[in-house]
Amino acid sequence: MKGFGIHTSLWSHSWTREAAELSIAEAAKYGLAFVEIALLEPAKADTGHTRALLEKHGVDAVCSLGLPNDSRPTNNPEKALEFLTLALDKTAEIGAKALSGVVYGSIGERTGNPPTEAEYDAVVKVMDKAAAHARKRGLELGLEAVNRYENHMMNTTEQVVRVIERIGAPNVFLHLDTYHMNIEEKGQANGILKAGEHLKYIHLSESDRGVPGTGTIAWDEVFAGLAGIGFKGGMAMESFIHMPPQLASALSVWRPVANSREEILAEGLPFLRNKARQYSLI
Repeated sequence: MKGFGIHTSLWSHSWTREAAELSIAEAAKYGLAFVEIALLEPAKADTGHTRALLEKHGVDAVCSLGLPNDSRPTNNPEKALEFLTLALDKTAEIGAKALSGVVYGSIGERTGNPPTEAEYDAVVKVMDKAAAHARKRGLELGLEAVNRYENHMMNTTEQVVRVIERIGAPNVFLHLDTYHMNIEEKGQANGILKAGEHLKYIHLSESDRGVPGTGTIAWDEVFAGLAGIGFKGGMAMESFIHMPPQLASALSVWRPVANSREEILAEGLPFLRNKARQYSLI
């Protein structure tokens, strides 16, 4: 998980053979190191086809997901672990480096109350077992901090770091996202600096999830923070054009955030690359 990548929702709302052929070829065309595959329905993934395309184009992959509503550590830990085990197996079959995202719960999961210690205990128990299976498959497992409107469990760097340290597994890492940090952290750099060595992956997302450089994210603060911790991990541009129906509702993406994927690739990607070069991150 190094260099620049991109979330495949830029190209398609589901991971079909056609989506894989389009997105991996275009990622290679733009010189991206990896793609982030939204593995929302792991059982349906044609892993052999995806792996062959990745090898053909010299592109790496990371997979990501949020758990189904009926398969959370907090409401059905056995089913949550079963789903994660399948997802990790599919991730390994694809040849990806890691599985990350809201792997500890579902997108849109909110109780209306602060997270409880019992909820965190349930998450730690399932993540510990999932991390062990990930190690067997040669994978890392990432926990993404997301904003309060999408999940009530882990919104800040500090919350995720506490859970990671409770799990204590060497292959579990912190995954940050500038869109969520813009809502939850007291400054982008502060969130990154608190993450320290736990941070191995970051989503570079604009304040409206649109074209990077056209919103209100403090990009110099983001990249200065990454430089400050000597960040060596993956930087994934996440701008949505095609949203899976089950995610569009949970993420409250009600309108297009960019005119086209060409606009994002031709304007947003160069903007982020120039910032990364400015701060000696690439």
